[in-house]
Amino acid sequence: MPNARVLRVWEDVEGAVELAVSTLERGGLIVYPTETCYGLAADITNVDAVIKVYKAKRRPMDRSLTAIVSDLGMWMDYAYLDAKALKLIRRFNPGPLTIATWKKPTVPDIVNPRAFAARISSHKVATMIVEKLGRPITATSANIHGEANPYSVDDVSRQMGDSVDLILDCGILPLRPVSTIVDLTYNPPRIERVYPHGSFRLEEILEVLSDC
Repeated sequence: MPNARVLRVWEDVEGAVELAVSTLERGGLIVYPTETCYGLAADITNVDAVIKVYKAKRRPMDRSLTAIVSDLGMWMDYAYLDAKALKLIRRFNPGPLTIATWKKPTVPDIVNPRAFAARISSHKVATMIVEKLGRPITATSANIHGEANPYSVDDVSRQMGDSVDLILDCGILPLRPVSTIVDLTYNPPRIERVYPHGSFRLEEILEVLSDC
């Protein structure tokens, strides 16, 4: 096991969220449960913390990061949302559909130099963390870049080692696909990680976009 503190969330959800937020506020990294797999979080507005995410994952710096927001209001503080984006959000969020739109200056370039790719999580703990922090968190999976997605604390520990400060243990998560990504900064939109590699079928996304 890593030196990171491990909290069993089911023993004290509020306490776990409180500690997670205080860790993020001081620039630390946490591992937290999402509706797909375990995620690795930093406060996206803290550039030094985001750099730690890249280092912990051994992720190339030119591979942009996605984020989790608490609600539509927070989303609009960081991105420009057009009719297509709003329709996708209302249809698929909360849930595992990540939507990229043109970013606002509130998003550091290290997160993404041109866009803001985000979703509202349907996992209670993830949403509680973002709501209490008051800012988006990174939504990248808690694994070494290119390795298997983590669905248990053991999976995380084998890959992340001593790179994180806090792990929120929610047990073994269901083996669900990672989030599908729709990038609306391209015309036509780029759609990545569709089912079975992602959570949604291409036809589901195209049906919503065709009505815009």
